[in-house]
Amino acid sequence: MTFGVFLAVLAAAFLHALWNALIKVGTSKAGGMVILSIAEIPIGLTIAMFCPWPKPEVWWWILASGCTHFCYKSFLVFAYERGDLSRVYPIARGAAPMVVALVGAFTLADAISTREYLGIAVLGAGILLMARGVFTRGEDRRLLPFALGSACATATYTMIDGLGARVSGDAVAYVAWVFVADGLIFTTGMLLWKGAGVIPRDGRAWGLATFASAASYGAYAVSVWAMTVAPLAVVAALRETSILFAVLIGWLAFGEKMGVEKAVAALVIVAGVVLTRL
Repeated sequence: MTFGVFLAVLAAAFLHALWNALIKVGTSKAGGMVILSIAEIPIGLTIAMFCPWPKPEVWWWILASGCTHFCYKSFLVFAYERGDLSRVYPIARGAAPMVVALVGAFTLADAISTREYLGIAVLGAGILLMARGVFTRGEDRRLLPFALGSACATATYTMIDGLGARVSGDAVAYVAWVFVADGLIFTTGMLLWKGAGVIPRDGRAWGLATFASAASYGAYAVSVWAMTVAPLAVVAALRETSILFAVLIGWLAFGEKMGVEKAVAALVIVAGVVLTRL
């Protein structure tokens, strides 16, 4: 991996943490996520215009991914309504690869190495340490099931998208239509659930959430590009520095409490993820 690609992947990791931070900082987490989802639709359609039309059997995978993204975003919103970015993000982001590895060991043909099992154990230890801080510091315990629910949804759509992209044969087109499906399903679902009042009316909320959507796409686009010019496993592992970026943003920008235990837990989670990805 060249130094330029290294910096690009770090930038993608920062963008992923940033769009989560922008959703967290908004007064209405659900409203911000709706605006982000609305902005995803033209992004996906623009990319899809330059790609072949998906095969009929691919649409079922796209629909399944869109529905799972609805669960992912909903759980994430509920978690951010109850907890700090520096607490929720590491649990939600870190637990996902652990779930993928554990479930994949029984449902997918890909073999799990000894190192990956070690990574799962380290991940589990880091997540338990991070979760312990919720109890010792008197934080809202309800953030835990929502953060873990977000992680399970992430793990689910990761496996759906991995298989769906293989069926599609065109990963770029597949992801473009997933963006469209995700945006339409989440926006429609939240409007039916909470009504039109869920959409913020102030320009600042629209600006922040639209920028968050652009950051979300940028994080993904840079990562995909990096995987074409550098080893996939190295790129995937380096992306997980987003956990550290989220912890730093929460601490430095939002003034969230940063004890030794939380910092160590974040580092352990990153180490576990790297072990499962390399």
